[in-house]
Amino acid sequence: MAFSHLALAAVAVASALARPGGGDHFVDRVLRAHNQPRANLGLAPLAWNDDLAADAAIWARQLGRERKLEHERQHGEGENLWMGTAGGFSYEQMVGSWAGERAMYRHGLFPDVSTTGSWHDVGHYTQMVWRGTTEVGCAMAHDHGWDYLVCRYAPAGNWIGQRVY
Repeated sequence: MAFSHLALAAVAVASALARPGGGDHFVDRVLRAHNQPRANLGLAPLAWNDDLAADAAIWARQLGRERKLEHERQHGEGENLWMGTAGGFSYEQMVGSWAGERAMYRHGLFPDVSTTGSWHDVGHYTQMVWRGTTEVGCAMAHDHGWDYLVCRYAPAGNWIGQRVY
């Protein structure tokens, strides 16, 4: 078994065992990093969903094997992706990169929600704070010197013609 598969297995086991409420566990930290921007807006916190995390783990492993960062097609869940140097970033920095897109966010009807004119510049952020999204599940894979974080959301956000929050 390759190191990347062992590392993914360790994160998946830790994710399944950890629960929100304290400590330095993957689930706790990733969930807090998602819920802080929501709290800043007065939105309800996201709940952790193990099924979404399991779906995310499958895709994270696939991305690592293929050395790419590409959204999965046909899964029906919202999805945020992150890739960076293995061990170089905390969970808070990974999720925080998505939250940082708020600097380019403009309130309006999706997809007209970015000061740059491209919703792609704020799409991770808008999915995190989408008012109708209630659950999240995330997983990481480590492969070929890279970390891959995949988060899945339900219900999915970023719907054309709707307000983000």
